[in-house]
Amino acid sequence: MTLTYREVGATLADGELPPGYAHLDRRVRLGSGRDCFERAGAAVLSWQVQRGAGLRVAAEPDVREGADVVLRALWLRIPCRVVRVVRDDARTGFAYGTLPGHPECGEEAFLVTREADDSVWLRIRAFSRPGRWYARLAGPLARAVQLAVTRRYLRALAR
Repeated sequence: MTLTYREVGATLADGELPPGYAHLDRRVRLGSGRDCFERAGAAVLSWQVQRGAGLRVAAEPDVREGADVVLRALWLRIPCRVVRVVRDDARTGFAYGTLPGHPECGEEAFLVTREADDSVWLRIRAFSRPGRWYARLAGPLARAVQLAVTRRYLRALAR
Protein backbone atom coordinates (compact mmCIF):
# COMPACT_ATOMS: atom_id res chain seq x y z
CA MET A 1 0.00 0.00 0.00
CA THR A 2 1.16 3.51 -0.73
CA LEU A 3 0.59 6.68 1.25
CA THR A 4 -2.44 8.74 0.21
CA TYR A 5 -0.62 12.10 0.08
CA ARG A 6 2.65 13.49 -1.33
CA GLU A 7 4.01 15.84 1.34
CA VAL A 8 5.79 13.14 3.38
CA GLY A 9 7.56 14.49 6.47
CA ALA A 10 6.03 17.97 6.27
CA THR A 11 4.74 17.83 9.87
CA LEU A 12 8.32 17.55 11.15
CA ALA A 13 9.74 20.36 9.05
CA ASP A 14 9.94 23.92 10.30
CA GLY A 15 7.61 26.35 8.61
CA GLU A 16 4.17 26.21 7.11
CA LEU A 17 2.19 23.04 6.60
CA PRO A 18 1.18 22.23 3.00
CA PRO A 19 -1.66 24.20 1.39
CA GLY A 20 -4.92 22.47 0.48
CA TYR A 21 -5.35 20.78 3.85
CA ALA A 22 -6.80 21.66 7.23
CA HIS A 23 -3.92 22.37 9.63
CA LEU A 24 -3.55 21.56 13.30
CA ASP A 25 -0.73 22.54 15.66
CA ARG A 26 -1.27 22.10 19.41
CA ARG A 27 1.02 21.59 22.37
CA VAL A 28 0.94 21.11 26.11
CA ARG A 29 3.66 21.53 28.73
CA LEU A 30 4.62 18.26 30.41
CA GLY A 31 7.18 19.52 32.91
CA SER A 32 10.90 20.15 32.77
CA GLY A 33 14.25 18.41 32.80
CA ARG A 34 16.00 15.53 31.10
CA ASP A 35 14.07 12.83 33.02
CA CYS A 36 10.72 14.30 31.97
CA PHE A 37 11.92 14.54 28.36
CA GLU A 38 13.16 10.94 28.31
CA ARG A 39 10.01 9.51 29.96
CA ALA A 40 7.69 11.41 27.64
CA GLY A 41 9.76 10.48 24.58
CA ALA A 42 9.65 6.80 25.53
CA ALA A 43 5.88 7.02 25.98
CA VAL A 44 5.42 8.60 22.55
CA LEU A 45 7.61 5.97 20.90
CA SER A 46 5.60 3.13 22.47
CA TRP A 47 2.14 4.31 21.30
CA GLN A 48 1.08 5.55 24.75
CA VAL A 49 -0.40 8.77 23.34
CA GLN A 50 -2.75 6.81 21.08
CA ARG A 51 -3.66 4.28 23.75
CA GLY A 52 -4.14 7.03 26.32
CA ALA A 53 -6.59 8.70 23.94
CA GLY A 54 -8.68 5.52 23.87
CA LEU A 55 -7.58 4.07 20.55
CA ARG A 56 -6.71 0.42 20.04
CA VAL A 57 -3.29 0.02 18.45
CA ALA A 58 -2.22 -2.91 16.27
CA ALA A 59 1.51 -2.40 15.71
CA GLU A 60 4.97 -3.39 16.86
CA PRO A 61 5.50 -2.48 20.54
CA ASP A 62 7.83 0.38 19.61
CA VAL A 63 7.46 2.90 16.81
CA ARG A 64 9.85 2.33 13.92
CA GLU A 65 10.19 4.07 10.58
CA GLY A 66 8.41 2.29 7.75
CA ALA A 67 6.16 0.24 10.04
CA ASP A 68 2.44 0.09 9.44
CA VAL A 69 -0.04 0.56 12.28
CA VAL A 70 -3.78 0.10 12.39
CA LEU A 71 -5.60 2.22 14.92
CA ARG A 72 -9.19 1.45 15.83
CA ALA A 73 -11.87 3.69 17.27
CA LEU A 74 -15.35 2.25 17.61
CA TRP A 75 -15.99 0.67 14.19
CA LEU A 76 -13.36 2.69 12.34
CA ARG A 77 -10.23 1.06 10.98
CA ILE A 78 -7.47 3.70 10.69
CA PRO A 79 -4.39 2.46 8.78
CA CYS A 80 -1.18 4.52 8.89
CA ARG A 81 2.52 4.18 8.16
CA VAL A 82 5.32 5.66 10.27
CA VAL A 83 7.14 7.93 7.82
CA ARG A 84 9.77 9.47 10.11
CA VAL A 85 11.21 8.91 13.58
CA VAL A 86 13.10 11.71 15.33
CA ARG A 87 15.52 11.20 18.25
CA ASP A 88 17.93 13.91 19.31
CA ASP A 89 18.71 16.09 22.33
CA ALA A 90 15.79 18.44 21.68
CA ARG A 91 13.12 16.32 19.97
CA THR A 92 11.82 12.77 20.20
CA GLY A 93 8.83 11.49 18.29
CA PHE A 94 7.48 10.44 14.96
CA ALA A 95 5.13 11.22 12.12
CA TYR A 96 2.73 8.85 10.48
CA GLY A 97 0.86 9.19 7.24
CA THR A 98 -2.43 7.87 5.99
CA LEU A 99 -2.82 4.69 3.98
CA PRO A 100 -5.78 3.69 1.78
CA GLY A 101 -8.84 3.09 3.96
CA HIS A 102 -8.01 5.84 6.45
CA PRO A 103 -10.92 8.28 6.95
CA GLU A 104 -8.57 11.21 6.28
CA CYS A 105 -5.71 11.93 3.91
CA GLY A 106 -2.59 13.52 5.41
CA GLU A 107 0.01 13.27 8.15
CA GLU A 108 0.28 13.69 11.90
CA ALA A 109 3.35 14.16 14.08
CA PHE A 110 3.78 13.48 17.80
CA LEU A 111 6.83 15.26 19.18
CA VAL A 112 8.25 15.71 22.64
CA THR A 113 10.44 18.80 22.66
CA ARG A 114 12.91 20.11 25.20
CA GLU A 115 13.23 23.88 24.99
CA ALA A 116 16.21 26.11 25.89
CA ASP A 117 14.60 26.88 29.30
CA ASP A 118 14.52 23.09 29.99
CA SER A 119 10.71 22.92 29.67
CA VAL A 120 9.30 19.80 28.04
CA TRP A 121 6.33 19.91 25.68
CA LEU A 122 4.20 17.47 23.72
CA ARG A 123 3.41 18.91 20.31
CA ILE A 124 0.95 17.49 17.82
CA ARG A 125 1.05 18.81 14.30
CA ALA A 126 -1.10 17.61 11.41
CA PHE A 127 -2.47 18.37 8.00
CA SER A 128 -5.47 16.51 6.64
CA ARG A 129 -8.46 16.51 4.35
CA PRO A 130 -11.28 13.99 3.98
CA GLY A 131 -10.12 10.72 2.50
CA ARG A 132 -13.32 8.69 2.52
CA TRP A 133 -16.89 9.47 1.49
CA TYR A 134 -18.15 9.48 5.07
CA ALA A 135 -15.47 11.96 6.15
CA ARG A 136 -16.48 14.27 3.29
CA LEU A 137 -20.15 13.83 4.16
CA ALA A 138 -19.47 14.60 7.85
CA GLY A 139 -17.85 17.92 6.90
CA PRO A 140 -17.30 20.10 9.99
CA LEU A 141 -18.23 17.21 12.29
CA ALA A 142 -15.21 15.22 11.06
CA ARG A 143 -12.98 18.20 11.89
CA ALA A 144 -14.55 18.48 15.35
CA VAL A 145 -13.83 14.79 15.98
CA GLN A 146 -10.19 15.29 14.94
CA LEU A 147 -9.83 18.22 17.35
CA ALA A 148 -11.42 16.21 20.17
CA VAL A 149 -9.04 13.29 19.58
CA THR A 150 -6.10 15.73 19.56
CA ARG A 151 -7.16 17.05 22.98
CA ARG A 152 -7.25 13.46 24.22
CA TYR A 153 -3.75 12.84 22.80
CA LEU A 154 -2.43 15.89 24.66
CA ARG A 155 -4.09 14.83 27.92
CA ALA A 156 -2.68 11.30 27.60
CA LEU A 157 0.79 12.51 28.65
CA ALA A 158 -0.10 15.69 30.54
CA ARG A 159 -1.59 13.87 33.50
